[in-house]
Amino acid sequence: MTKYELNVKQLKILKTELTRFMMSYKFALQELNTKIDILKQEFQYIHDYNPIEHVSSRVKSPESIVNKIQRRGNDFTLESIRENVRDIAGIRITCSFESDIYTLSEQLMQQHDISVVETKDYIKNPKPNGYRSLHLILSIPIFMSDRVQDVYVEVQIRTIAMDFWASLEHKIYYKYNKNVPEHLLKELKDAAESAALLDQKMEKIQHEMSAWKDRQTDEDERYELIIDNETFSLPNESILVNLMPPSSLRD
Repeated sequence: MTKYELNVKQLKILKTELTRFMMSYKFALQELNTKIDILKQEFQYIHDYNPIEHVSSRVKSPESIVNKIQRRGNDFTLESIRENVRDIAGIRITCSFESDIYTLSEQLMQQHDISVVETKDYIKNPKPNGYRSLHLILSIPIFMSDRVQDVYVEVQIRTIAMDFWASLEHKIYYKYNKNVPEHLLKELKDAAESAALLDQKMEKIQHEMSAWKDRQTDEDERYELIIDNETFSLPNESILVNLMPPSSLRD
Protein backbone atom coordinates (compact mmCIF):
# COMPACT_ATOMS: atom_id res chain seq x y z
CA MET A 1 0.00 0.00 0.00
CA THR A 2 1.50 3.31 -1.04
CA LYS A 3 1.65 6.44 1.08
CA TYR A 4 -0.75 8.17 -1.32
CA GLU A 5 -3.34 5.40 -1.00
CA LEU A 6 -3.09 5.58 2.81
CA ASN A 7 -3.64 9.33 2.77
CA VAL A 8 -6.68 8.92 0.54
CA LYS A 9 -8.17 6.41 2.97
CA GLN A 10 -7.46 8.67 5.92
CA LEU A 11 -9.06 11.59 4.09
CA LYS A 12 -12.14 9.49 3.35
CA ILE A 13 -12.47 8.52 7.02
CA LEU A 14 -12.03 12.12 8.10
CA LYS A 15 -14.67 13.35 5.63
CA THR A 16 -17.11 10.71 6.89
CA GLU A 17 -16.60 11.74 10.50
CA LEU A 18 -16.87 15.45 9.73
CA THR A 19 -20.04 14.86 7.74
CA ARG A 20 -21.53 12.78 10.54
CA PHE A 21 -20.48 15.46 13.05
CA MET A 22 -22.16 18.33 11.17
CA MET A 23 -25.24 16.31 10.23
CA SER A 24 -25.87 15.43 13.89
CA TYR A 25 -26.53 19.13 14.58
CA LYS A 26 -28.82 19.37 11.56
CA PHE A 27 -30.78 16.36 12.85
CA ALA A 28 -30.96 17.84 16.37
CA LEU A 29 -32.50 21.02 14.96
CA GLN A 30 -35.04 18.95 13.01
CA GLU A 31 -35.99 17.06 16.17
CA LEU A 32 -36.41 20.21 18.24
CA ASN A 33 -38.22 22.11 15.49
CA THR A 34 -40.71 19.24 15.28
CA LYS A 35 -41.31 19.43 19.03
CA ILE A 36 -41.82 23.18 18.83
CA ASP A 37 -44.24 22.82 15.92
CA ILE A 38 -46.29 20.23 17.84
CA LEU A 39 -46.55 22.57 20.83
CA LYS A 40 -47.49 25.42 18.49
CA GLN A 41 -50.33 23.43 16.96
CA GLU A 42 -51.52 22.16 20.32
CA PHE A 43 -51.73 25.72 21.65
CA GLN A 44 -53.74 26.75 18.60
CA TYR A 45 -56.22 23.87 18.76
CA ILE A 46 -56.67 23.58 22.52
CA HIS A 47 -56.31 27.18 23.67
CA ASP A 48 -57.23 28.98 20.42
CA TYR A 49 -54.04 30.95 20.88
CA ASN A 50 -50.56 30.69 19.40
CA PRO A 51 -47.79 32.14 21.60
CA ILE A 52 -45.08 31.55 18.98
CA GLU A 53 -44.64 34.36 16.49
CA HIS A 54 -41.54 33.12 14.67
CA VAL A 55 -38.94 30.33 14.79
CA SER A 56 -35.54 30.39 13.09
CA SER A 57 -32.63 27.97 13.31
CA ARG A 58 -29.07 27.66 12.06
CA VAL A 59 -25.96 25.51 12.24
CA LYS A 60 -22.64 27.33 12.64
CA SER A 61 -20.29 27.08 9.70
CA PRO A 62 -17.08 25.03 10.12
CA GLU A 63 -15.08 28.26 9.82
CA SER A 64 -17.04 29.87 12.66
CA ILE A 65 -16.56 26.77 14.83
CA VAL A 66 -12.79 26.76 14.20
CA ASN A 67 -12.52 30.47 15.06
CA LYS A 68 -14.36 29.93 18.35
CA ILE A 69 -12.14 26.98 19.32
CA GLN A 70 -9.02 29.03 18.57
CA ARG A 71 -10.23 32.00 20.62
CA ARG A 72 -10.96 29.76 23.58
CA GLY A 73 -7.82 27.70 23.28
CA ASN A 74 -9.68 24.36 23.44
CA ASP A 75 -8.25 21.13 22.05
CA PHE A 76 -8.77 20.82 18.33
CA THR A 77 -10.61 17.48 18.32
CA LEU A 78 -14.19 16.63 17.42
CA GLU A 79 -14.89 15.48 20.97
CA SER A 80 -13.52 18.73 22.40
CA ILE A 81 -15.56 20.80 19.93
CA ARG A 82 -18.70 18.80 20.71
CA GLU A 83 -18.31 19.38 24.44
CA ASN A 84 -17.03 22.96 24.51
CA VAL A 85 -18.92 24.66 21.69
CA ARG A 86 -22.53 24.26 22.74
CA ASP A 87 -24.11 26.71 20.31
CA ILE A 88 -23.20 24.99 17.03
CA ALA A 89 -26.91 24.31 16.60
CA GLY A 90 -29.13 27.23 17.53
CA ILE A 91 -32.85 27.98 17.57
CA ARG A 92 -34.40 31.39 18.20
CA ILE A 93 -38.08 31.56 19.16
CA THR A 94 -39.96 34.84 19.18
CA CYS A 95 -43.03 34.89 21.41
CA SER A 96 -45.88 37.35 21.74
CA PHE A 97 -45.55 38.00 25.46
CA GLU A 98 -43.09 37.50 28.31
CA SER A 99 -45.26 34.91 30.07
CA ASP A 100 -45.29 32.87 26.83
CA ILE A 101 -41.51 32.55 27.08
CA TYR A 102 -41.68 30.76 30.42
CA THR A 103 -44.70 28.65 29.44
CA LEU A 104 -42.98 27.43 26.29
CA SER A 105 -39.60 26.85 27.94
CA GLU A 106 -41.18 24.80 30.74
CA GLN A 107 -43.04 22.62 28.25
CA LEU A 108 -39.84 21.98 26.30
CA MET A 109 -37.79 21.21 29.41
CA GLN A 110 -40.41 18.77 30.73
CA GLN A 111 -40.12 16.48 27.70
CA HIS A 112 -38.55 13.22 28.83
CA ASP A 113 -35.99 12.96 26.02
CA ILE A 114 -34.65 16.50 26.51
CA SER A 115 -31.98 17.22 29.13
CA VAL A 116 -31.51 20.77 30.37
CA VAL A 117 -27.77 21.46 30.52
CA GLU A 118 -27.78 25.18 31.28
CA THR A 119 -30.24 28.05 31.77
CA LYS A 120 -29.43 31.76 31.60
CA ASP A 121 -32.34 34.07 32.35
CA TYR A 122 -31.48 37.50 30.99
CA ILE A 123 -35.10 38.58 31.39
CA LYS A 124 -35.11 38.48 35.18
CA ASN A 125 -31.44 39.43 35.17
CA PRO A 126 -30.77 41.62 32.09
CA LYS A 127 -27.22 42.15 30.86
CA PRO A 128 -25.65 45.53 31.76
CA ASN A 129 -26.33 46.83 28.23
CA GLY A 130 -30.05 46.05 28.59
CA TYR A 131 -30.15 42.77 26.64
CA ARG A 132 -33.08 40.55 27.64
CA SER A 133 -33.76 36.97 26.55
CA LEU A 134 -34.01 33.45 27.95
CA HIS A 135 -31.13 31.17 26.92
CA LEU A 136 -31.25 27.39 27.25
CA ILE A 137 -28.67 24.74 26.41
CA LEU A 138 -30.54 21.51 25.75
CA SER A 139 -29.21 18.04 25.00
CA ILE A 140 -31.13 16.10 22.33
CA PRO A 141 -30.55 12.39 21.60
CA ILE A 142 -30.09 11.66 17.89
CA PHE A 143 -30.59 8.06 16.77
CA MET A 144 -28.25 7.20 13.90
CA SER A 145 -27.69 3.92 12.11
CA ASP A 146 -24.86 2.78 14.40
CA ARG A 147 -25.08 5.01 17.49
CA VAL A 148 -27.06 7.37 19.68
CA GLN A 149 -25.46 10.80 19.87
CA ASP A 150 -26.44 13.41 22.47
CA VAL A 151 -26.26 16.81 20.76
CA TYR A 152 -26.29 20.27 22.34
CA VAL A 153 -28.70 22.87 21.00
CA GLU A 154 -28.83 26.48 22.17
CA VAL A 155 -32.36 27.88 22.38
CA GLN A 156 -33.01 31.61 22.70
CA ILE A 157 -36.57 32.68 23.52
CA ARG A 158 -37.62 36.33 23.54
CA THR A 159 -40.53 38.64 22.81
CA ILE A 160 -40.94 40.66 19.61
CA ALA A 161 -39.78 43.80 21.43
CA MET A 162 -36.72 42.02 22.85
CA ASP A 163 -35.86 40.63 19.43
CA PHE A 164 -36.18 44.04 17.74
CA TRP A 165 -33.89 45.60 20.35
CA ALA A 166 -31.29 42.82 20.04
CA SER A 167 -31.29 43.10 16.23
CA LEU A 168 -30.76 46.88 16.37
CA GLU A 169 -28.05 46.56 19.02
CA HIS A 170 -26.20 43.99 16.86
CA LYS A 171 -26.31 46.28 13.80
CA ILE A 172 -24.99 49.23 15.80
CA TYR A 173 -22.10 47.22 17.26
CA TYR A 174 -21.25 45.91 13.79
CA LYS A 175 -21.32 49.39 12.25
CA TYR A 176 -19.02 50.87 14.91
CA ASN A 177 -16.80 47.76 15.04
CA LYS A 178 -17.76 47.33 18.74
CA ASN A 179 -16.51 50.84 19.60
CA VAL A 180 -19.96 52.34 20.12
CA PRO A 181 -20.08 55.96 21.36
CA GLU A 182 -21.08 56.36 24.98
CA HIS A 183 -24.23 58.36 24.21
CA LEU A 184 -25.51 55.58 21.92
CA LEU A 185 -24.89 52.97 24.62
CA LYS A 186 -27.04 55.02 26.97
CA GLU A 187 -29.74 55.38 24.32
CA LEU A 188 -29.71 51.62 23.80
CA LYS A 189 -30.05 50.98 27.53
CA ASP A 190 -32.99 53.41 27.72
CA ALA A 191 -34.58 51.73 24.68
CA ALA A 192 -34.26 48.31 26.37
CA GLU A 193 -36.10 49.63 29.42
CA SER A 194 -38.81 51.12 27.20
CA ALA A 195 -39.17 47.79 25.38
CA ALA A 196 -39.61 46.01 28.72
CA LEU A 197 -42.38 48.45 29.70
CA LEU A 198 -44.02 47.91 26.31
CA ASP A 199 -44.02 44.14 26.88
CA GLN A 200 -45.73 44.62 30.25
CA LYS A 201 -48.41 46.94 28.83
CA MET A 202 -49.16 44.71 25.85
CA GLU A 203 -49.47 41.64 28.06
CA LYS A 204 -51.93 43.46 30.31
CA ILE A 205 -54.03 44.36 27.26
CA GLN A 206 -53.90 40.75 26.05
CA HIS A 207 -55.15 39.45 29.42
CA GLU A 208 -58.10 41.84 29.30
CA MET A 209 -58.91 40.75 25.73
CA SER A 210 -58.77 37.06 26.71
CA ALA A 211 -61.11 37.63 29.64
CA TRP A 212 -63.56 39.46 27.38
CA LYS A 213 -63.37 36.70 24.74
CA ASP A 214 -64.14 34.02 27.35
CA ARG A 215 -67.28 35.92 28.38
CA GLN A 216 -68.41 36.32 24.76
CA THR A 217 -68.16 32.66 23.73
CA ASP A 218 -71.25 31.79 21.69
CA GLU A 219 -73.37 28.91 22.94
CA ASP A 220 -73.09 27.09 19.59
CA GLU A 221 -69.28 27.37 19.62
CA ARG A 222 -69.14 25.37 22.85
CA TYR A 223 -70.35 22.30 20.96
CA GLU A 224 -67.97 22.66 18.02
CA LEU A 225 -64.57 21.08 17.51
CA ILE A 226 -62.29 22.69 14.91
CA ILE A 227 -59.26 20.80 13.58
CA ASP A 228 -57.33 21.86 10.45
CA ASN A 229 -60.06 24.42 9.67
CA GLU A 230 -62.70 21.67 9.62
CA THR A 231 -65.61 21.99 12.05
CA PHE A 232 -67.08 18.96 13.82
CA SER A 233 -70.23 18.95 15.96
CA LEU A 234 -69.89 17.37 19.39
CA PRO A 235 -72.43 14.73 20.50
CA ASN A 236 -75.08 15.47 23.09
CA GLU A 237 -74.14 16.03 26.73
CA SER A 238 -75.17 12.56 27.90
CA ILE A 239 -72.45 11.10 25.69
CA LEU A 240 -69.91 13.84 26.44
CA VAL A 241 -70.16 13.15 30.18
CA ASN A 242 -68.89 9.61 29.61
CA LEU A 243 -65.85 11.00 27.78
CA MET A 244 -64.87 13.33 30.61
CA PRO A 245 -61.85 12.34 32.78
CA PRO A 246 -63.03 11.38 36.31
CA SER A 247 -60.94 14.17 37.85
CA SER A 248 -62.79 16.77 35.74
CA LEU A 249 -66.17 15.48 36.91
CA ARG A 250 -65.09 15.77 40.56
CA ASP A 251 -64.16 19.41 39.95
